[in-house]
Amino acid sequence: MKTGRLLAAGLLEKLKESLISVLPTIILVLALSFTVAPISSSILLCFLMGGALLILGMMFFTLGAELAMTPMGERVGTCITRSKRLWMIIALAFFLGFIITISEPDLQVLARQVASVPDSVLILAVACGVGFFLVVAFLRMLFSISLPKMLSVFYLLVFVLAFFAPDSFQSVAFDSGGVTTGPMTVPFIMALGVGLAAVRNDRHAVEDSFGLVALCSIGPILAILILSLIYRPDGGNYAASLTIPEIRDSVELWELFAHGIPEYMSEIALSLLPIILFFAVFQILVLKLPKRQLLKILAGLVYTYIGLVLFLTGVNVGFLPAGNYLGNVMGSSSYPWLLVPVAMILGFFIVRAEPAVYVLNKQVEEITDGAISEKSMGMALSAGVAFSLGIAMIRVLTGISIMWFIIPGYAIAIGISFFVPKIYTAIAFDSGGVASGPMTAAFLLPLAQGACAAVGGNMVTDAFGVVAMVAMTPLITIQLMGIYAKVKSRITAGREKVSDASYGLELLGDDEIIEL
Repeated sequence: MKTGRLLAAGLLEKLKESLISVLPTIILVLALSFTVAPISSSILLCFLMGGALLILGMMFFTLGAELAMTPMGERVGTCITRSKRLWMIIALAFFLGFIITISEPDLQVLARQVASVPDSVLILAVACGVGFFLVVAFLRMLFSISLPKMLSVFYLLVFVLAFFAPDSFQSVAFDSGGVTTGPMTVPFIMALGVGLAAVRNDRHAVEDSFGLVALCSIGPILAILILSLIYRPDGGNYAASLTIPEIRDSVELWELFAHGIPEYMSEIALSLLPIILFFAVFQILVLKLPKRQLLKILAGLVYTYIGLVLFLTGVNVGFLPAGNYLGNVMGSSSYPWLLVPVAMILGFFIVRAEPAVYVLNKQVEEITDGAISEKSMGMALSAGVAFSLGIAMIRVLTGISIMWFIIPGYAIAIGISFFVPKIYTAIAFDSGGVASGPMTAAFLLPLAQGACAAVGGNMVTDAFGVVAMVAMTPLITIQLMGIYAKVKSRITAGREKVSDASYGLELLGDDEIIEL
């Protein structure tokens, strides 16, 4: 009875958080649809229905992540580290990275859209890339290797390979780094980092608990760049077709969503299955958790499943056509440059509706004991995504190559990483993969596609790359937050020294002051 009341209270709290996260985006789209960008009643109804499912989905998912995904990841990470066998740590890290990546729904979507490479080949290559870099991330934590140095080396390798890759594949590669680290991957991988850090007792353990997602985001980029060199594709294209729903009444509206729900039910079930099986084997052989804890994790998995089904149905059935249509209407209007400020405002609010962003912000606040608050993380991420969406729309309207933004952006991000506190660098590079989730892929990317089609741009080189831009800019904004915190700390320390010195002089007599 008590457990039921606690779960009900938890759901109510998550409902409030979901409303705060999602409502600003819904209100903004409604304001646009009634003013500068009129959309059809069918799309508007789908959008509103999708928004309702989005709110419910976030409510269930965030509670489920706290009850199941985070505890599972922490316990597995702790047990792997305590094994003290390097070969076992490497093997399990690779296997975990591999199965978690294959479980990510966004990767399946990406694979279907890249025409030049068979789906299975692309998925396996990306999964191997993430598995390899999860091993690298584990070894970095175990041996306390500097994250900025590792990022410098690996991103240098990325840009060297990008120079030889076909232009049409560059955006695909950088998009994949953000798409692969989605709502299924992030909670588990971040919790693994916390579990690994719990075994270490040194003062850098908290700082090193972040950075796993940062390194895992590099794997898909390198994997697709290498594939592009092997296959030498002519197109490397995304599918840009979109069916605009025509709804005549409420029954047809429900049928549209009812048709999508079973598809996502089976997709999410297949995605969760490898993680559940792995944890079950780990529980039987190693963990042996008591029945009460297992039931709590099981309830959390059910909430996670329900939440992801509702969330992805709402986003893909309701938000996707609205984003595409909105971009098309604004791009074909007399003032297409309005897309830039509109996209920035949308980006500022829409990142708060990403499920994995909630997990990141909450974990950062808990691990740092409130030194880096959930609110400050949210503001830094929102500012970064807003800036990235502005740049993305400028690319759509002008056709400027993505490399003109990606190379300087990562150079700045890696450059300042040597001057900020280590924990801010790790959190910043984790946040890049976290911010670019299903909301970006299913609303902001279609927005760019619709605008690109309206202005007659190249869909492959101009519209795509939105996910890559969203993944890049938080690296800078969160590290700038770290620089501000560092400067503020020094100013405060300086004032305290001056205050202490003044207090000491007040205690001295006149004769003693003269002698000084």
